[in-house]
Amino acid sequence: MTLYFERVALIGLGLIGSSLSRVMQREGLTKHIAGYARSAATCDRAVEIGLVDSIHGTAADAVRNADLVILCSPVGSYGAIAKEIGPALNPGAIVTDVGSVKGAVVRDVCPFMPDGVHFIPGHPIAGTEQSGPDSGFAELFANRWCILTPPPGSDPQAVAKLEAFWQACGSHVDVMTPEHHDLVLAITSHLPHLIAYNIVSTAADLEEVTNSEVIKYSAGGFRDFTRIAASDPTMWRDVFLNNKDAVLEMLGRFSEDLSALQRAIRWGDGDALFSLFSRSREIRRGIIAAGQDTASPDFGRGARKT
Repeated sequence: MTLYFERVALIGLGLIGSSLSRVMQREGLTKHIAGYARSAATCDRAVEIGLVDSIHGTAADAVRNADLVILCSPVGSYGAIAKEIGPALNPGAIVTDVGSVKGAVVRDVCPFMPDGVHFIPGHPIAGTEQSGPDSGFAELFANRWCILTPPPGSDPQAVAKLEAFWQACGSHVDVMTPEHHDLVLAITSHLPHLIAYNIVSTAADLEEVTNSEVIKYSAGGFRDFTRIAASDPTMWRDVFLNNKDAVLEMLGRFSEDLSALQRAIRWGDGDALFSLFSRSREIRRGIIAAGQDTASPDFGRGARKT
């Protein structure tokens, strides 16, 4: 089975789209990369820095004759894009995406996929807080996980080919249902981002009272929250609107646990605090042992690309 695609269409040229372009170019995974972005400035920049072999004025034009189409725009745009590109897709083409929500993607995209086209949703769990065509780099997916959520009845050969593609990009690949993906990502990604946005917003309100002391004396923990909260607001707005049930469920669990922590502090229950902190430290050690982060500190001073 070949990893080779004659023509790949990237619909969206931000961090993930530009990183896919870089790794495909490095690994020789396609002959031609066609690109489309809603912003004319993004399209011009993508051409200028060599991200694409051709740039197109519409998404439909970009996907013509492509045997792999990757939706790299915010998930809230998928329905309109799928409706536009459906009639232009070649029979046998694989259509996938990189969104961090999967149930809503299946709901919005599947109705517009013609017979003979293989729609296999995907989610590379990789990123930074940067965005735009200049933010991409070929190593983004190295040793990261990519989750595929093929609908029932998906062609096994198409799924295997897409899995092999992501492996060639450097990723480990797992397969699960859209529902399970959305529940897992609600706690590992979506809720942490929601907390980060909220705590930075709270600090911004305090900033007006403390005469810049919040920024001046920011410790490492708060700096990490601000890094997460610097992520693309359009993308994260769409994530929360399209995975609200799973996020609200995890938020409820979090609120209950936060109340228990509040009681432990109020009543001076040092044993409960120590037990919680010890268990949390073991989770961090497990992430490092699994190769999903490094123990090397940079304290926000290095150029972070993970």
